Formats: sequence, C-alpha cells, structure tokens
Amino acid sequence: MSSASENLIVGKIGAPYGVKGWVKINSFTQNADSIFDYAPWTLILGQSTNQSIKVDQWRYHGKSLVAKLEGVDDRNGAELVKNAEISILTSQLPELEHDFYWKDLIGMQVVTNKGYDMGVIKDMFETGANDVMLVKAKINDAFGQKERLLPFLHDSVVLEVNKDGRTITVDWDPSF
Repeated sequence: MSSASENLIVGKIGAPYGVKGWVKINSFTQNADSIFDYAPWTLILGQSTNQSIKVDQWRYHGKSLVAKLEGVDDRNGAELVKNAEISILTSQLPELEHDFYWKDLIGMQVVTNKGYDMGVIKDMFETGANDVMLVKAKINDAFGQKERLLPFLHDSVVLEVNKDGRTITVDWDPSF
C-alpha cells in the first residue's frame, strides 16, 4: 500500500493571517507542528488543481499555527490558497520498523483467534480512550452484521498484526 504516488492529507490551509501572505494552518498530525517536518506540500485546491509549495516560515500564534508559504506574498495570494488541503506523499513518512500507520491497516482482513473472518478494516479513528477499527463485515456474515467497531488494544483485543499477510488476529466475539 505504500507506493510513492500515494498522497496523505495532513492538514488544511485556514484563513489569511495579516497582509503579508501568512495563513493559518490546521494540522491533522498527532503533534500539530509535525506538519512542518514534511516538505514539499501539495496543496489540493479543487477537483483537479494541485500545487506544490514549500513553507518559508512558520510559528505558533497563541495555540494556533501560522505559516508563510513561498510565492504567497500578500493577502490576495493567501485568499487563493484558503481551504486547500495539505497533502504529502506517503513516501515522505518515516519508515516504522515495529509499528504501523493507520493507512497501513485500512483494507486488512480481521480474523478471530478461533478462525472467524470478521471482514476488512474500512476506517480507523480515535476516541478518548483508545483507537477503534471500523470493520466492514462480509456480505454473508453469519451474525447479520454489516459493520463492527473493535477497540484497537494490543494484547487484549489485537493479538497479532501481520503486515505481510495483511491480516489482524483479534480476541473478539463475532456476535458482539
């Protein structure tokens, strides 16, 4: 799943900040300022408009982030990139030896430790307590489930993540 051509949305450009081309940055990274570890960014401005851009400067403004983008020199230029999604190539992410990114889990088969095929991971999301897998059940699921929500808890629910085999083994009752 990690080909160099895949894009990952890591944030969004907010409103202009001042008159010299600075913009507010809405970061989707775990640590907000980690968004600046990746360069260049690709701004997705619409259905078919992408623009490669580099960050010239950035700083915190209170609890928010603001940035000056190369080639955006005034408020009018900042208005043109407002609401653009910030995308990077997945190849820009650091390689994880013993862990994985959520994007790596999407599409993996989820199987119980007793061999029941629960379906495929459709999405991952964070709750206050733990991460959760949204598993899309097979069409002919024996328990009539269309989707399941399973906590992503190592050792208690998630027993094994097999990256090569694209399977996750869980200790979970499929009727739940």
